[in-house]
Amino acid sequence: MSEQQAPVFSIEKVYVKDVSLEVPNAPKIFLEREAPEIEVQLHSEGSKIDEGMFQVLLTVTVTAKKDDKTFFLAETGQAGIFQIRNIPESDMEPILSIACPNILFPYARETISDLVTRAGFPPVLLAPVNFEGLYQQRLMAQQQQKPGEIPIQ
Repeated sequence: MSEQQAPVFSIEKVYVKDVSLEVPNAPKIFLEREAPEIEVQLHSEGSKIDEGMFQVLLTVTVTAKKDDKTFFLAETGQAGIFQIRNIPESDMEPILSIACPNILFPYARETISDLVTRAGFPPVLLAPVNFEGLYQQRLMAQQQQKPGEIPIQ
């Protein structure tokens, strides 16, 4: 009889998979004196890339607008390759939806702040995110759906 192997969770690589910055109304937008409203959107997805190896992609999109004028749109796809082995299948989704995005978010926050600053705007400092809360909200929304409906993310 073989002993059960110990669980493995390790970060193999953290990298920027995609980055984008748009300042569609430059240079006139720099003459605006009123601060824009900031909107933040998050999306994460995990996928198996090899036996025991997973990629998680956290996409953070920040849009700054005032009325109908867009100041900037900054987006980063912060990715990580994680080795995850000997974990029960029932625990995989929470790990990929909570633990991995928690690791990636500080890198994404830094990338967004750097992009916005390099574009000539004050840095955007994103508040911490409760990925466990977001995961629980998504689970509740899926449970409330009628059979046969397709969830929209």
